[in-house]
Amino acid sequence: MDDVSAVPVPQPRARTADPGAAPDAPSGSAPDATPVPSASASDSTGSRRSLAAGLLLGAVGATVVLLASGQVWAEGRAATGGGALPLTADGQDVTGAPAALAIVGLAALVAVFAVRGAGRRVVAALLALSGLGAALSAWAGASDSTALDEEAARTTGDAAATIDALTHTVWPYVTAAGGLLILLAGVLALRFGSRWPTMSGRYERDGTPRPRKAPRTTPDPDRPEELWKALDRGEDPTREG
Repeated sequence: MDDVSAVPVPQPRARTADPGAAPDAPSGSAPDATPVPSASASDSTGSRRSLAAGLLLGAVGATVVLLASGQVWAEGRAATGGGALPLTADGQDVTGAPAALAIVGLAALVAVFAVRGAGRRVVAALLALSGLGAALSAWAGASDSTALDEEAARTTGDAAATIDALTHTVWPYVTAAGGLLILLAGVLALRFGSRWPTMSGRYERDGTPRPRKAPRTTPDPDRPEELWKALDRGEDPTREG
């Protein structure tokens, strides 16, 4: 038997690890990635917040205006022959503008969700203007004495009667604050209203032709269920008509 010389097989060298390099990730493991919130998610969150704030400000502001405008705004005394007659005037006597504009604001707040595009901006502007008008008219009525003078003339029967010791309550300023809340709701609608949702158009007609119903076919009298129905009606299914 011939001599066989054993040739050493070269072995692969061990891979030296670089001390400055990061260790390799285990096979099959996914790289560690931190999820980054998308811009659409943040926009959706901001849209919901602005929507909630606009609804809250508009509803609260209109409620405050309607309630505060019915309170006593001015007090005084009218001089009479027998002394002084105390008189009061509420917000509706002084000016009916804040309450009327609050109702307009409520209608505009609802209409914001019924329109799109340029129509929504117009309605949002109307909402803001109604709040501004309510605030300004309430502020102007805080120092008005015309309503009490008219009440004094009507009560005493003297057209020249005037009011003494005229005082004003805090309610005109509360009404003005409610108007400012409506104004803020309108500003939010102008700024973020394009992102707000719109009322569902499921019940709106878009002109698409509706599928026609299949015509009703004449029932086959020879079918078993039709025979039983005829027997229930007291008819003889075997008799030819």
